[in-house]
Amino acid sequence: MSGKIFIYGGRGALGSAVVSHFKAQNWWVGSIDLNPNDQADANIIVNKDDAWLEQETTVLAELKTILAGDKIDAVICVAGGWAGGNAAAKDFVKSADIMWRQSVWSSVLAATIAANHLKPGGLVSLPGAKPALEGTPGMIGYGMAKAAVHQLTKSLASDKSGLPENSLAVALLPVT
Repeated sequence: MSGKIFIYGGRGALGSAVVSHFKAQNWWVGSIDLNPNDQADANIIVNKDDAWLEQETTVLAELKTILAGDKIDAVICVAGGWAGGNAAAKDFVKSADIMWRQSVWSSVLAATIAANHLKPGGLVSLPGAKPALEGTPGMIGYGMAKAAVHQLTKSLASDKSGLPENSLAVALLPVT
């Protein structure tokens, strides 16, 4: 076995590809998502209707059982989505709420997993977005959520962030 990893968002299109990639490299792979990934060695199912704290409680309790004291080499968060709209859009607040739940909640939970279960020198990767480095007037909720993920990543990469020693925190910044 090459290593042990959890993919947050391991059932979506990108997450499934990431799970497949690591499985092909002989890694033990866990998936955290709304539905199970049949390729994963373990699955943690998150109820999208649960409050953030309830999701944390569920994920950490199941991780503790699954890992049984073992540590992981990496946690990669690829959960998220996209919603457009400016401040005048009818569904502006709704889309901002969805973006916050999909991007920020999952990234914060991935950071919590890393702080509690990552090996020293491990990796935590979060889903940022290049457009969120600037204003995003046509997709304000999306840009706001991704900017928060960027801030979280910068904080995790700093000293005294709570991550294990010599850990690496990165955000991928694709162009939408």
